[in-house]
Amino acid sequence: MLVKTYGSSVFGIEATIITVEVNVNKGIGYHLVGLPDNAVKESSFRIAAALDNNKFRLPGKKITINMAPADLRKEGSAYDLTIAMGILTASGQIKSKELSEYIIMGELSLDGSLQPIKGALPIAIKAREEGFKGIILPKQNAKEAAIVNDIKVYGVENIKEVIDFFEETKELTATIIDTRKEFYKELESPIYDFADVKGQEGIKRCMEIAAAGGHNIILVGPPGSGKTMLSKRLPGILPPMTLHEALETTKIHSVVGRVKENIGLMSQRPFRSPHHTISDVALVGGGTYPQPGEISLSHNGVLFLDELPEFKRSVLEVMRQPLEDREVTISRARFTVTYPSSFMLVASMNPSPGGYFNDPDAPVTSSPAEMQRYLGKISGPLLDRIDLHIEVTPVPFDKLSEERKGESSVEIRKRVIAARALQEKRFENDSSIHYNAQMEVKQLRAYCELDQESKLLLKKAMERLQLSARAYDRILKVSRTIADLENSVCIQPSHISEAIQYRSLDREGWLG
Repeated sequence: MLVKTYGSSVFGIEATIITVEVNVNKGIGYHLVGLPDNAVKESSFRIAAALDNNKFRLPGKKITINMAPADLRKEGSAYDLTIAMGILTASGQIKSKELSEYIIMGELSLDGSLQPIKGALPIAIKAREEGFKGIILPKQNAKEAAIVNDIKVYGVENIKEVIDFFEETKELTATIIDTRKEFYKELESPIYDFADVKGQEGIKRCMEIAAAGGHNIILVGPPGSGKTMLSKRLPGILPPMTLHEALETTKIHSVVGRVKENIGLMSQRPFRSPHHTISDVALVGGGTYPQPGEISLSHNGVLFLDELPEFKRSVLEVMRQPLEDREVTISRARFTVTYPSSFMLVASMNPSPGGYFNDPDAPVTSSPAEMQRYLGKISGPLLDRIDLHIEVTPVPFDKLSEERKGESSVEIRKRVIAARALQEKRFENDSSIHYNAQMEVKQLRAYCELDQESKLLLKKAMERLQLSARAYDRILKVSRTIADLENSVCIQPSHISEAIQYRSLDREGWLG
């Protein structure tokens, strides 16, 4: 008897329907075809034990299982439940007319209980698109999949519940999520608050500009000056994610199984802080079966690289293209996968191997030559792609001991949201651009016109600092953001002047 059940495979961040054809006939043998990997091949042992422990059996006949399309690689253990239900129906142990109307996914334990799977959200989206009645998957993934409307999502704990459901001896309760309520629940509660930061008013201003325009930023300063503390608070002043951004972000985290249990939709912007020993594949994504890397997991959020010169040069260089294109493409001989990677890069570093500026009173000093050699680990083209270069100095005792709290993240965020609203209106006819950092040459010419005084100021800076054409574009983008924060239609000389100040690493002898 031939029976078809349906599962799904995640390719990139999109799902593909997999048809599992199970044929039970006279003879002996278990044949699994359709490009399964080792985890799928081993499913027969898990299925046999799970059925046996639930008073069913693996039939002693010739079982042929085909996973179509047969030219697409199937990987992982999530097909256990799909195959098991096909075997039970094809061997006549259960009867069901509705089996083909559901996507069925789950990894089986030997006692028949189900383990969570990866990619539940894109699988649910695909199931709805293909017109399936519902999706059956492990209970741990139910809230994640239930974000998708207009499809029934059943979370189950063991295979017996699934068998009883299809034999109509037991009802399953569909998981229902109010997506908008889930989304707005945690929006107004930043984990880290700028009010906790003593002093550093100038750096807070830079962070506000970076958040308002989506600009990349690098902080340079000695140990203990507050670089990490400031960076961790940046997501708290970014505008709340839109529902579309939240879905897109959750989708990427779902593919790698990083969505926390019992959390349906990610409402907080991601903040990723990989260790400096990370490999280039782990950062940008890839592998034999490509997976998203840290830059894609940071999509719509912040990627924080602490101690930038300690990262391998090859790791930093592979970021150059994603920083420009805001997506990363991983190519293999037979296929190509593209992951979105529109993130804000926040980097921090010490100015020298010893960690301190050229200060005779510092506990560890380095010569200017050593400092330049240390900074030389970061390539010019990468620095060009960072809009704001900021020097961070230690906070004096009188500031640290102040009782007065600084401005809160909520107050700063209000100004950032107002500036972003201006940018949304400005770029409303261009679906690929949402904030100033994303502007291309065409938009720069249209929205960053300068008066004569501003042009002369920028010309002097270009000649004196020997800035590249990319750095010129960066200054225009930052000055546009500063103007937006002041609700100014035109870019003023003061805006250009402030933007030039944020190119510290372009200045010869910036260490003094």
